[in-house]
Amino acid sequence: MQSKNKPKPTKAEAEHIARVAAMNCIVCDAPGPSEVHEPEQGLWFASMPLCAACHRGPEGWHGTRLRWKLRKVSELEAINETVRQACG
Repeated sequence: MQSKNKPKPTKAEAEHIARVAAMNCIVCDAPGPSEVHEPEQGLWFASMPLCAACHRGPEGWHGTRLRWKLRKVSELEAINETVRQACG
């Protein structure tokens, strides 16, 4: 869903978002399509694929982050792995 407080993604960003959304969850490997999480609003090329539980669930990124802690995954590691998979 597009936030009304940020600009619409460029064509290149939209293509990258689609690639990331097609990936499995970068934290738990749940099959895609995934939700696309930006570390900061508008940083689409640093975004990562997350299943609903790892993204918005009570133990996900926007919750307690327990799913991330149990798997010992940091946000930077998730971004790195996303880039590795998307570009490799």
